[in-house]
Amino acid sequence: MRFEPKRYTVESVTSGHPDKICDQISDAVLDECLRQDPASRVAIEVMGSHGLIVVGGEVTTKAKVDYEAIVRQVHREVGYGNELEVQVHVSAQAPEIARGVDSGGAGDQGIMYGYATDETPEYLPRGVVLVHALARGLERLRTSGELAWLRPDGKTEVTVENGRTLGVLVSTQHAPAVSHQEIERELTTELIQPLVGDLKGVQVLVNPSGAFTQGGFQADAGLTGRKIMVDTYGGLIPHGGGCFSGKDPTKVDRSGAYMCRFVAKNLVAAGYARECLVSVAYAIGRPEPLMIEAVNEKQESLNDIVTAHFDFRPRAIIERLELCRPIYRATATYGHFGKTDLPWEEIIVF
Repeated sequence: MRFEPKRYTVESVTSGHPDKICDQISDAVLDECLRQDPASRVAIEVMGSHGLIVVGGEVTTKAKVDYEAIVRQVHREVGYGNELEVQVHVSAQAPEIARGVDSGGAGDQGIMYGYATDETPEYLPRGVVLVHALARGLERLRTSGELAWLRPDGKTEVTVENGRTLGVLVSTQHAPAVSHQEIERELTTELIQPLVGDLKGVQVLVNPSGAFTQGGFQADAGLTGRKIMVDTYGGLIPHGGGCFSGKDPTKVDRSGAYMCRFVAKNLVAAGYARECLVSVAYAIGRPEPLMIEAVNEKQESLNDIVTAHFDFRPRAIIERLELCRPIYRATATYGHFGKTDLPWEEIIVF
């Protein structure tokens, strides 16, 4: 039994998508707190809608953070203007939670999953790699000026069967003056074909609803953590439910999922599996996981190998992966996995 279905569809979004702007703001706040104070406790949520951005959550830190400045900087860097109303409602972490974390326990209860496959050099399913490459390609074509009519908001989607691409969907915000025919022609030539290759037998859809001139918070609302499948494995494996962005590594929603990916990838790289699924569960305030499970594509247990070589206690994860560093805004777009410069993507010898 393999985890990845024979036919599946996955999606990605650009950095200018409203939900992803919120993720980037949340992680930019986290990075600034960790830059000044690596012991910061951060749980930041962002909501944006039609000219309004609200920053809320809990932060306990020695850092001096200008939340509004971070909001405006991220919004500008993504490619939008700064005609925004910014509201900030941030308080300190609840002392009951802090006591459990201070003793080395998990910052919350929950279940986390990690996955890896030998299908691609990124140790991710082929469709997941391709759909992020398409979304990232939209941003590259826009910021380089190659396609000057592109605007920041956009989505991509890929359908794959047995490793073969069946369909590609690209929806992108654009300048009002450009025609649908030009958008379709240029994106097929400059984006889709170079990444997919021969398009014979591939269904290609570009802006199927027609014009897409309004994007970002002008057109839609956004929330931190609303793209958890884009962030992980496209819905091809289970997800524990918790999002990543805006959370410091004492929150096991984030660090536990990173550790599961780290272990799964290294088990595949070491030859213990072609596909590997790792899961872990925590109780708030307790350091020892309630459960660790690792299986390969044959549903054979790899638990003995995992428990012999990997420590899933929250403090051990943070130390092993050096997670109290300002590295998180880079994770907030185009997936948290498959990027070689992130510590949970390192391949080790064990």
